[in-house]
Amino acid sequence: MAMTSVREKIEQAVAQTLADLGAANVPFAVERPADMLHGDYSTNAALVVAKLLKKNPKDVAQEIADKLTVQGVKTIDIAGPGFINFTLAGNAVKDIVHEAHETSWGSNNARQGQKIMVEYTDPNPFKEFHIGHLMSNAIGESIARLFEAGGADVKRANYQGDVGLHVAKTIWAVKNKKVAGADWGAAYVAGNTAYETDEVAKKEIQEINVKVYDRTDDAINALYDEGRESSLAHFEEIYKKLGTKFDEYFFESQTWKKGLGLVQNNIGQVFEASDGAVIYRGEQDGLHTRVFINAAGLPTYEAKDLGLLALKAEKGEFDVSVTVTASEQTEYFKVVLAAAKHIDEVQAIAERTQHVSHGMMRFADGKMSSRTGNVVTGESLLADLTEAARGREDVAVGAIKYTVLKSASSKDIVFDPEKSLSLDGDSGPYLQYALVRTRSLLRKAAEAQVVDPQPAGAMPVERLIVHFPEVVEYAATELEPHYVTTYLTELASAFNSWYAQERLIVDGAITTRSIAVLKAIENTLAQGLKVLGIPTPEEM
Repeated sequence: MAMTSVREKIEQAVAQTLADLGAANVPFAVERPADMLHGDYSTNAALVVAKLLKKNPKDVAQEIADKLTVQGVKTIDIAGPGFINFTLAGNAVKDIVHEAHETSWGSNNARQGQKIMVEYTDPNPFKEFHIGHLMSNAIGESIARLFEAGGADVKRANYQGDVGLHVAKTIWAVKNKKVAGADWGAAYVAGNTAYETDEVAKKEIQEINVKVYDRTDDAINALYDEGRESSLAHFEEIYKKLGTKFDEYFFESQTWKKGLGLVQNNIGQVFEASDGAVIYRGEQDGLHTRVFINAAGLPTYEAKDLGLLALKAEKGEFDVSVTVTASEQTEYFKVVLAAAKHIDEVQAIAERTQHVSHGMMRFADGKMSSRTGNVVTGESLLADLTEAARGREDVAVGAIKYTVLKSASSKDIVFDPEKSLSLDGDSGPYLQYALVRTRSLLRKAAEAQVVDPQPAGAMPVERLIVHFPEVVEYAATELEPHYVTTYLTELASAFNSWYAQERLIVDGAITTRSIAVLKAIENTLAQGLKVLGIPTPEEM
């Protein structure tokens, strides 16, 4: 009996009872209580319909509870102002624990048949892969995996800025030998400094920027091609370490012409000319005005993003298109999508696009900026943590991803390298070590004598296992992987408590129940870490 079936049976029974009471189709929730002492599930149905029925919520709760009979539920109780709590029968929990041994454990059908595109990471060639890209990658990869757990056909997309002023600044610095060799990250910093402090250099960079777009200068083209190829190859090495493989790559060199055309073709209908530029007045949507074509006639990021929407639409019709970026771009995206919804070619995909914003990762000296060179790059952070983890890159990746995914995506993060590698809890390595411990115990159990005493009632760790699939489904619905992270941390803690309180292998013997629970914990941790994109080591 699947866990989701138990919850669905509760939902169906409650809905039918409400209908019998004259409150059909009233929305209510069936959720896990905050305190497991209150049962395995709880519903607010009585509280919701009490006003409609003009009755006391506790009386309504009792009336509903008296009419309910749900297969797999042992007891139904009333608590607080009118919550109805359900405790599962021991056999129902046992069945779910055995279901948790399956490779499909944690999957659901919520997104079955859907086509979804998730765009994330989005580093810019000619610049460093910074910590913001690490955050976008961790969140985007996990969201993609959450959708896949729901049965969706997911395409992972990466949009990279391979044209623009940052490219011109970098090429200028290399061309003028402002850095040793072709260090593209350092060249960008040098070029940006020159652009902001030297008017002659600024003019030269602006001239290079035009040539990058029209590709009329062979020497600049050669530098551009070399830098682009080198940057993209380097990014692929980082993606491999992070466990990401993209299906689609989009580039600003592809999107700018499409975006420029979309804007130009809609001047007077969607956009308007203003002081030599072309703008969209977002005030009509309760937003703000933004420039889509600048006074030099070049497309801005806004126009390029319109072109990106057009390219995505050409890849097929998606039920959902998710874009993951830093929260500082939230208002920007609102304007771009508002404008796109007025343009026939991109209206459909704009209406199906959801923007997931993430906060900033900060260290003791505040936000790092790639413009000034005062930056901890994503790869340097990964390298430093790998060294601190005695060469274990899988542990370092787990430490970073857990830190990013343990809180709501929009929250800023203060990264503490020492805490991120701790085995004492609230860390990626803590979860990885719990998984390794279950696997070690299962190897020992394989050599032990198996005994089969009469099982007692469901243990807390077993009752916790029950809720894994619904956590995965809810995290996908909310586009928030942190629900899975929180659940796994709780499960690892419950496992460690159970392991500390009971000797699982006594005199060379282990019970069938202990083996079943161990297998369920091991698989739940493994599947959960997989959903988060955190490596699952065999040993630590």
